[in-house]
Amino acid sequence: MTDSNALDPEDRKIVTLARSARARNGVPEGAAVRDDTGRTYVAGTVELRSLKLSALRTAVAMAVASGAKSLEAAAVVTEGDAVPDEDRAAVADLGGAATPVLLVGPDGAVRSTVTAG
Repeated sequence: MTDSNALDPEDRKIVTLARSARARNGVPEGAAVRDDTGRTYVAGTVELRSLKLSALRTAVAMAVASGAKSLEAAAVVTEGDAVPDEDRAAVADLGGAATPVLLVGPDGAVRSTVTAG
């Protein structure tokens, strides 16, 4: 585990945004992604009868819908102990296989960093 204060300031920002989305919306996950221009996109889990999306896939979709062309990094705050393959695939689709994805616990501790691919 890594203290989020040890992260690069831009990575710390997306961790903070992801934690805030999770807490503010009372959802199981919060996520944030940063595009190649430095803009951030933040989302929580979407659970409707007709649509279910993880927070990370929702954040990627928001980035795409806003015109992002690439991603630099992603963070997901969850109780889970791994980033699902489908979530990593969504990040890879926009950012490439080497895009880092931070897996963060609700306490803000970075549990691991994986690549999207």
